[in-house]
Amino acid sequence: MIFKDSKVAVIDGVRTPFMKAPTGKAQDLKAYDLARHALNQLKHRYDFLENDTDQITLGSVTHNAATSNIARESMIGAGYNLDTPAYTVTMACISANVAITNAAQSIQLGAAKVAVAGGVESSSDAPVRISDAFKKTLLTAQKAKGLGGFWKVFKQFKFKSLVPVAPAIAEFSTGLSMGQDADQLAAKFGVTREMQDEFALNSHHKAAKAWEDGKFETEVVALPIKPKFEVVEQDDTFYANSSMEKLSTLRPAFVRPHGTITAGNASPITDGAAVSLLMDIDEAKARKLKPKVVIEGFTFSGSNPQGELLLGPAYTLTKLLNEAGLKIEDIDVFEIHEAFAGQVLANLAAIQDEDFCKKSLGLDGAFGEIPMDKINTQGGSLSLGHPFGATGSRLLTSATRRLIETKGKYALISACAAGGLGSSILLKRVG
Repeated sequence: MIFKDSKVAVIDGVRTPFMKAPTGKAQDLKAYDLARHALNQLKHRYDFLENDTDQITLGSVTHNAATSNIARESMIGAGYNLDTPAYTVTMACISANVAITNAAQSIQLGAAKVAVAGGVESSSDAPVRISDAFKKTLLTAQKAKGLGGFWKVFKQFKFKSLVPVAPAIAEFSTGLSMGQDADQLAAKFGVTREMQDEFALNSHHKAAKAWEDGKFETEVVALPIKPKFEVVEQDDTFYANSSMEKLSTLRPAFVRPHGTITAGNASPITDGAAVSLLMDIDEAKARKLKPKVVIEGFTFSGSNPQGELLLGPAYTLTKLLNEAGLKIEDIDVFEIHEAFAGQVLANLAAIQDEDFCKKSLGLDGAFGEIPMDKINTQGGSLSLGHPFGATGSRLLTSATRRLIETKGKYALISACAAGGLGSSILLKRVG
């Protein structure tokens, strides 16, 4: 979808520091705590948000049952007017992308003038289920009457049913982990271990340089962590002193012994929240906010999880640019989600592969090559972290900032997601 005369201005974005999980600095925080803090900090930056926000939408993947509508609960905790509607969406790693584009459509249609969208993830607070056998026992026991009834229920009870069920790490439809799929994808497109390690190393060095240069100072808000209220001010997910030598010593993490995906070239499990402020451009001007970037359009895709799980960027960025009548060379800034180094490199190879582009994308030939110096120049998910539900908002903020810094015309963000899903969003500089 391309917006005709886009009204959707990207005003600002804030996020918590992204922190390694599940035993990291945020291990005692709930997703509610993270989202509430991000929303609260954005509200303090723009006082009118307390009473004049038309909708709040957050993406999240692993839900705590106590706060299943995390958008509404964290909004209340952050002190927004209770009249503000808020809802939660989920679409795996592109959940924030859905939240953002839903808000953008509301603004473009005139249903909202001010919207906050983003996402949150606490992998440290991932739900742990009881076994189906124990659940059945407990539900049956609720209807039991007297000691005889309870004895009848529990005499068949087995202690092994008390073993908790850990969160699944495999695709439901294929039984494969995302890392296994990434290994297969890298092999399919000839992406070597050395290529992946080099890409990952560059991501870490770019992130370290961006932090050193103050690129994230207005984006990342300090987070005090109870009970001692230690203040975390920076992501703890990047390694400024990593090297190819260190990365080369890491063993394959998913396909042993010959796989190429390791802990060093995969994004870390991460806790964090990120939110973006979107406004009707005329409303923003009326409030003297000087909007500089608008959302020009977006698209989503679905492909076969068996073999194409992580090819969302290849499917969506080609479709979106064609729909907009643009070519690769028209785009000044690319922000591509780095689930794995191999996944990014495979997508870049896919759109240069004539056979893939013809058979899978329906194009006349290869789509083209994206220059590496336009991609994730201030780090990416490999180095900055990947809180599943929040990454889309970080991508939006990074792309907006870079587009303004470079004085370019167009930026594009793109991401893959579990289930064979993909997302791309096109931005345009207007000021």
